[in-house]
Amino acid sequence: MLMVDLIKKKRDGGKLSEEEIRYMINGYTNGEIPDYQMSAMLMAILFRQMDVTETVQLTLAMMNSGDVLDLSMIDGIKVDKHSTGGVGDKTSLVLTPMVASLGVPVAKMSGRGLGHTGGTIDKLESFQGFHTDITNEQFLQNISRIGISIMGQTANLAPADKKLYALRDVTGTVDNMSLIVSSIMSKKLAAGADAIVLDVKCGNGAFMKTEADATELAKSMVDIGKRSGRNMVAVISDMDQPLGNAVGNALEVKEAIETLNGQGPKDLRELCLTLGTQMVMLAGKADSENEARKRLSQVLDDGTALSKFADFIEAQGGSREQVYDPSKLPAASETFELKAGCDGYVQKIVCEEVGNTSLLLGGGRRNKTDQIDLSVGIILKKKVGDRVSADDTIAIIHSNDADKTKEAAKRLYQAYSFGNDKCEPGKLIKQIIR
Repeated sequence: MLMVDLIKKKRDGGKLSEEEIRYMINGYTNGEIPDYQMSAMLMAILFRQMDVTETVQLTLAMMNSGDVLDLSMIDGIKVDKHSTGGVGDKTSLVLTPMVASLGVPVAKMSGRGLGHTGGTIDKLESFQGFHTDITNEQFLQNISRIGISIMGQTANLAPADKKLYALRDVTGTVDNMSLIVSSIMSKKLAAGADAIVLDVKCGNGAFMKTEADATELAKSMVDIGKRSGRNMVAVISDMDQPLGNAVGNALEVKEAIETLNGQGPKDLRELCLTLGTQMVMLAGKADSENEARKRLSQVLDDGTALSKFADFIEAQGGSREQVYDPSKLPAASETFELKAGCDGYVQKIVCEEVGNTSLLLGGGRRNKTDQIDLSVGIILKKKVGDRVSADDTIAIIHSNDADKTKEAAKRLYQAYSFGNDKCEPGKLIKQIIR
């Protein structure tokens, strides 16, 4: 079998067989197939597409290119959650202890953030001493003992995806549904969970800008997961404005703790209850969605979920004290109150620009090697539909650099649009795909 023949086959609209896809992925992962040939194949796939069977086989080949975790030693149905990412998306910090409190084992692989979307691992490292570089054995032990563990993607978990993703990024071949789906699902399947709940964002702060595109992605991932033997649910959620009020690592952790204390922003709580309900149902821990939601609300309001979160942080080297006293988390040296400057209503917030403002302050990465400032970020005091007067504070900027503060204030103000007519924010939960 020759790679050049496979390139020609796909270039001419042919369908690759399971054997051919496996040969291609294994050869590229092992270094036997060079970047220039794989680049040609990726471009052929971009133009000629892959059908569902090819996409399933590509996903499975990428999953099997490295380690596949075996979670069979853990009792019960193991559930994972994946988000396509957004601004202020701290749901994993709230969601995982919530569902673990109801006896649902949560085995989660997470990554670091790149660009304006923060990574779950970065946020968790706001806790002094917390780490995710744990062994597979520690990962399994923590799930068995506490019901939850989060670790970083190991070097040999879906290694084909690491190589392919880097190549797609520099060859203009990112925007293809089969390649996107196989990238996400190969990692999720390799992590070993029995059931997966997907939070697929849509809006100006998300990768998928329209609900139609988000729905297509969600349906594709649910289909691939089911064909690979997993139970799947996808929730399409709004990202036309940031989730919650906090944007920035330690600030988002504080907001997550507020939510685990039965407080916090309504939209964050609602999304976590929606996703959590689906996770509990997939795990068979409730007879109805209404029962699942009720029990999840209870563990948020009575402190059970917060206690579970503290157990999880402590088990992975973090400070339990900081969970119960978030004032001890990293804090910026200065704050700046951004005023509305006019009367009226907030009509729109360009979500992506809020994320880029946090990035400017040091709260994100432009390159994978960049160091994040965990203390900086933004607290939104006014969101879409809120009434404002000229002297009202619409946002508070947390910064460690006066020059960056000035630039951030200018940029953040431009992300807001005001008008005389009251408007309503977009529906948070667009649809649920089973």
